[in-house]
This record gives sequence, C-alpha cells and structure tokens, in this order.
Amino acid sequence: MLSKKNFLVLSLLLVSRLLYAQQPTDETFVIENYYKAKWGYAEEFLALYKKNHYPLLKKAQEKGDIISITIEKPRQHASEESRWDYRVTLVFKNIQAAFDPNLTEPYKKALYPDLEKLKKEEQHRFEILLAHWDVEVSPVPLDK
Repeated sequence: MLSKKNFLVLSLLLVSRLLYAQQPTDETFVIENYYKAKWGYAEEFLALYKKNHYPLLKKAQEKGDIISITIEKPRQHASEESRWDYRVTLVFKNIQAAFDPNLTEPYKKALYPDLEKLKKEEQHRFEILLAHWDVEVSPVPLDK
C-alpha cells in the first residue's frame, strides 16, 4: 500500500508526464528501460521478452511510432545494488508516441490470438524481475 507521501509524488509525476506529453513536438524522445532479473532467470526473462513484448514493439516500429529498438546487456559484472541484466533503449518519433497508452494494444489480438496465455506469460516475465526502471534521456549539446 502506498503511503500518502509516495502517492503524492507518484500523482505529481503522472500529471507532469501527461501535461508534457500533450505538448506537440517533432523531436524524438528516448527512454531507456532497465531490467534486473532474479539470479539465474535473466535468460528466461529475455526469452519471454523476445516472444511476447518485442514483436509488439516491432509493429509500432513498422507503423513509425518507434524509430529504433536496442537491447543490450553489460559485459562485466557489477555489485548487486547497481546490477542490471538488460537495457532496452527505445527511440520514439516524439513524446506523444512514447506515452501513447495504445502504442501496442492494436497489435495484441493479431499477434496473440490466445490473450489469456499472453497475459499469464507477461505476468511471469514480471515475476522474474527484482527491479525495473525507466530513464528518459535527452542529448546534451557539447558545441555550445
């Protein structure tokens, strides 16, 4: 259960994102998604990601809402606090596409006729995770 303080912070974050997402822009928008799986489950997480979520993102890319999709993993190990297993970088055509609640929804039924199976596999994919966080990134000009 969320504390009042956490609820307030979460509410302000969501409202600011909604307001920001409503501003029209032609600039690309980049989000890095970090995934930290339970020890020994990283490969299973990746297999489920590739099977169920990646095809939906590819459809959004074919439509033009996503410009690029990159999945990376670290070459070296890190301490448990800073460890992550996969980073998925999504470059969207604009901020509106990034926060479109229906970005992948139209493709689910066509790609996955058994939506109940998809739901269970996606639930399991997130049960494998210890942590997941998203980082909105923007370029920093160096010539100015």
